[in-house]
Amino acid sequence: MSDSPVGYPATLSVDVKETERDKVSVGFRLFVGIPILIILGLLTGTSFRWEHSMWDYGFPVAGLVLLPTVLMILFQQKYPRWWFDWNLALARFGTRVAVFMALLHDDYPSTDEPQYVHLDIPYPDVKADLNRWMPLVKWFLAIPHLFILAFLSIAVFFCTVFAWFAILFTGRYPQSLSGFIVGYLRWQVRVGAYAFLLTTDIYPPFSLEA
Repeated sequence: MSDSPVGYPATLSVDVKETERDKVSVGFRLFVGIPILIILGLLTGTSFRWEHSMWDYGFPVAGLVLLPTVLMILFQQKYPRWWFDWNLALARFGTRVAVFMALLHDDYPSTDEPQYVHLDIPYPDVKADLNRWMPLVKWFLAIPHLFILAFLSIAVFFCTVFAWFAILFTGRYPQSLSGFIVGYLRWQVRVGAYAFLLTTDIYPPFSLEA
C-alpha cells in the first residue's frame, strides 16, 4: 500500500495488488476496460485516449460541478453539500478507473464502492477556510502543476507498458513502478482538490510523495 500524504487536505492511497496477477485480465486490459471507460465518459462527457494523458480519467474534471461552484463561493460563500458529494464521488470513481487501467489492480472498478482506492477530501467551511475570490485565479495558479503532470503522464504511460510486459512474464507488478504511478495520481488529486473541486486554498506541493 502507498502511504497517504499527511498535512494536505486531500489524501490518496492505493492498495496495489502485489500478489500473483490475473494475466488474462492484464493482457486484455484495454478491451476489458472499455465498458467502464464508456460509463465514465458518459458521466463526464469526455472521451478517453492514452495520448490525452491519464489526467482524463484519473481526475474527471469535465464532469465536475465547477462553474456553478465558483459562482456560489464568489457571491454567496456557499458550497452546496450535494455538489461536493457528487464531485468527490466522481473523483473517486475516476481514480478507481485510472488505477485499474494502470494495471495496479485486477478487480473491476465499482461505480460506488471504495475498493482498493482510498481518496478523501474534507468538506470545506467556505466562510472560514476559503477566500471567495480565489476560485477566479486557481486555474491559472495551477498551470505549472498541469504542465508538469502532462510530462509525467508520458512517463506513466511507458511505466504502464513496461508493467504490462512484466506482469505477463513474471505475474507481478514491479513495486518501483507502482510507487511512481500512485504518486502521480496523488499529485493529480491534490491539484484537483485545489483548482477544480475548490475545497482548499492551500497550494499543492510539487511532489509525488507525502
